[in-house]
Amino acid sequence: MPSINFTIQLPDGVTRECYSPSTVVRTYFQKGEEMTVTEFVSRSREALTEASERVRAKFGFYCTSASAQISDIEHFSRNQPPEGTVRILSI
Repeated sequence: MPSINFTIQLPDGVTRECYSPSTVVRTYFQKGEEMTVTEFVSRSREALTEASERVRAKFGFYCTSASAQISDIEHFSRNQPPEGTVRILSI
């Protein structure tokens, strides 16, 4: 299963590289797209949960890296203003 990395810029200007075990995240995010922190966290949960489900369907177990990435996104997003802008720099 092809994995994918995507890079975001947070409202404070910090960039983060995120991981997905599946290219399904391309249906949730596009390069250059902007959204609020709240929307980014919500869409990330959906995208990475779907990616983990795809891993489970193929290999019989969920992807712990996807779960860890969701936790990481939730953690670093807490320090950002909910209505601040997240930009997808690359995917």
